[in-house]
Amino acid sequence: MPYEPPPYLAELSLAEIANQVEQRKLPPVENWAPQKLGDSFMRIAADGTWFHEGDPIRRPAMVRAFSGLLTRDDAGQHWLVTPFEKLTIEVDDAAFIAVDCAAKDGDLAFRLSTDDLVVAGPDNPLRIAGDPDTPAIYLQVRRGLEARLNRSTYAQLADIALETGGDDWIVSSQGALFSLQG
Repeated sequence: MPYEPPPYLAELSLAEIANQVEQRKLPPVENWAPQKLGDSFMRIAADGTWFHEGDPIRRPAMVRAFSGLLTRDDAGQHWLVTPFEKLTIEVDDAAFIAVDCAAKDGDLAFRLSTDDLVVAGPDNPLRIAGDPDTPAIYLQVRRGLEARLNRSTYAQLADIALETGGDDWIVSSQGALFSLQG
């Protein structure tokens, strides 16, 4: 069955977004205990491009499948996990790129470059990094993984902050407050 990406965030209600999030059945990698460790020879570039042995992975369905097996440990190492293997994967910045943002019923929904949908909140907080010249905002996704907001998504979030909070640069989602100032 071919993969159907979800509709644009602007077209979805918060309930529909929550339903899309729930429908994404991720493998239970946290329950697996593979015995074989190794290197995947894969890398995720800062722009979100996935590479295997130096060549870009051109099939979005493959990237989406691999992204469901991804995790990050407390030391910051990224892993691809299967029931039989746990393989390192090099990540230049963040495992995902947030490519769209929308305010829905007082909450903030994000679409990732893998078409995953994430609603910011206590379980998926926003984190400010960088400096005034090169600011960066990250969204906690799952299993220690983060998404960096791309420039247009950063601008969308800034517009939402100005519309809802004025000059204090604070946004809220699922009862959590996030300052967009570092």
